[in-house]
Amino acid sequence: MSQTLTPAKVAPLEADQAAALDRDGYLLLRGVVPEAWRAALRDAFDAGVGLPEQWAAPRSPDWRHALVDLDPTVQRTCRLPSLLAAAGRMLGGPFFLCQVEGREPLADGGHQPLHRDGAGQKAVAALVFLDPYGPDNGATRLVPRLLDPGGPDDEALSIVLAGEAGDILVFDADLLHGATRNRSGARRRSLLLSFKPERDRADEEACRAVRNVRMDRSEVFVV
Repeated sequence: MSQTLTPAKVAPLEADQAAALDRDGYLLLRGVVPEAWRAALRDAFDAGVGLPEQWAAPRSPDWRHALVDLDPTVQRTCRLPSLLAAAGRMLGGPFFLCQVEGREPLADGGHQPLHRDGAGQKAVAALVFLDPYGPDNGATRLVPRLLDPGGPDDEALSIVLAGEAGDILVFDADLLHGATRNRSGARRRSLLLSFKPERDRADEEACRAVRNVRMDRSEVFVV
C-alpha cells in the first residue's frame, strides 16, 4: 500500500530559465542528468523493452516501448531539482509524478503529427534523452508558445530540437509538438514522464492499470 509522504519542497527555477519557460512554453535543460547515471538509464530502458502484449493499451508499432517506472535510477532522474523546478513553475500548486515510460522511434518510423498531449488539461510533460538526438534520428519538434496559431497546425512554425544524452526537455503538455521520422535508424531512447496537479490524483489512480503504472506515486511536490 502507498504511504502518504510529507510534501517535498521544490526550489524555484532560476530567473532566466523561468522567463524563457513562461515565454516559450518549454525549456531544454542541457546535460542535467549526471553522466554517472546515463548508462544505468539506458540499461533500464533496454531491460524494460518487451512484447506488445505487456501493455494494457495498444502501442504504436513503429516505436520501441519500455516499462521502466520501478527502476531506482529512473525514479531519481524524475526528481532532478531543475526538472521539478520547471514543473512547479508551470503547475503552480501541489503536484505529483503521474507516469514514466521509455520510448524510442524505430528506423524509418516515429513521425507524429503535431499534437497536444494535454489539450484542455493542466499538465507538464518531459523527455529525458538517453542518446544524442537531432533531425536525423527522430528528435522532437515543437511550436514555441508565442508562435502557436491556436488553430490549424502549421509545420513551418515548428523547430526541431537537437542535443546530447543527459538533456531534458520539459514543456506544457498543451504545447504543439511531435516526433520526427528516424531516417538514420540511430538509437534515440528517451524517458517520457508527466506531472499533474494534486487535484487530478484520483482520476489518475483510476486508470493505473490501463497505463501500466506500477510505481508508488504518493509523493507530493509543493512550490
